[in-house]
Amino acid sequence: MYVQGFLIAVPEGNKEAYRVSAEKAGAKFREYGVTEIVEAWEEDVADGKVTDFRMATKAEPGEKIVFSWMIWPDKATADEAHEKMASDLFWEEEMSEMAFDGMRMMWGGFTPIYTMGRD
Repeated sequence: MYVQGFLIAVPEGNKEAYRVSAEKAGAKFREYGVTEIVEAWEEDVADGKVTDFRMATKAEPGEKIVFSWMIWPDKATADEAHEKMASDLFWEEEMSEMAFDGMRMMWGGFTPIYTMGRD
């Protein structure tokens, strides 16, 4: 298993637009081999004193935090997907309009060291 995690600040009024784009992208990622995607909209995000999700994304007033992750069978499959993305016109034609500022999006890849609840 390989996990890619994402943290994004999205204008509150763009919630449905974000959900729709996540659904479209999710279908494409399934073609690439992803096994699970979770897109979680802020419900209870506390302001921190040293750091927090808002500071990490430089969230502005009226923006909500989206915390999401994708589960791949392995890193090789995720790497292959990213290679395919570079030449797949879907991303240019269908996903050119983003519901958030992509410059403040952060992501990373992780190898799990403990999981609970998955078969």
